[in-house]
Amino acid sequence: MSDADSENSETQLWLDFALACHYIDNTKREELQLKSEEIGRLLNYMINNPDKFGLK
Repeated sequence: MSDADSENSETQLWLDFALACHYIDNTKREELQLKSEEIGRLLNYMINNPDKFGLK
């Protein structure tokens, strides 16, 4: 889970690069950023509550 969280953080960095290089516009970046933030919240919940997901 921590690896997935790290990869999600890296994705946010790449969104900044994609915007700076004009591969995406700001609207698309914001849309993807919000999705990435939601994924981060879900991963954080899973990391903090492993027993709810069959992990210990």
